[in-house]
Amino acid sequence: MSKDVIINVKGTQIDISNDTNTLELITEGKYYQKGGNYYITYKESEVTGMLGTTTTLKVGEGVVTLMRFGKVNSQFVFQKGQKHVSSYETEYGIFTIGVYTENINIDINDAGGEVCVGYQIEVDNRMAGKNNFYMQIREAGAVNEKHVRENTPAN
Repeated sequence: MSKDVIINVKGTQIDISNDTNTLELITEGKYYQKGGNYYITYKESEVTGMLGTTTTLKVGEGVVTLMRFGKVNSQFVFQKGQKHVSSYETEYGIFTIGVYTENINIDINDAGGEVCVGYQIEVDNRMAGKNNFYMQIREAGAVNEKHVRENTPAN
């Protein structure tokens, strides 16, 4: 199974000063299953500031791994109640990033679905804030039934 999909990504960052930054991206990508895990792959754009980077999410049972290769290289592991530390390589240097996953909700199957993760982030062992990301995956050309239900007037 390998499908062309439309991916809707919404990320929210709340820094230690309580300033909030929200970014939403709708893009095309690939969706496939391998070894009991689902994979979602897409190319970053200027909107995210990571043009030239490919992002892949590996989604397993209760674990989401976010991998980036290209202009930015990183691997973040999200697992509820766990802290994972990894390096984050950019054109400006390499940073140590710690992520502590507060909540994770995975609702995907062969047709697509949703992934939602809430986590705290540390940069070089200093608290940097709280982040959330939400991703919806649907087949290219498929109608978003939830959106249609919510936006269709009742007869």
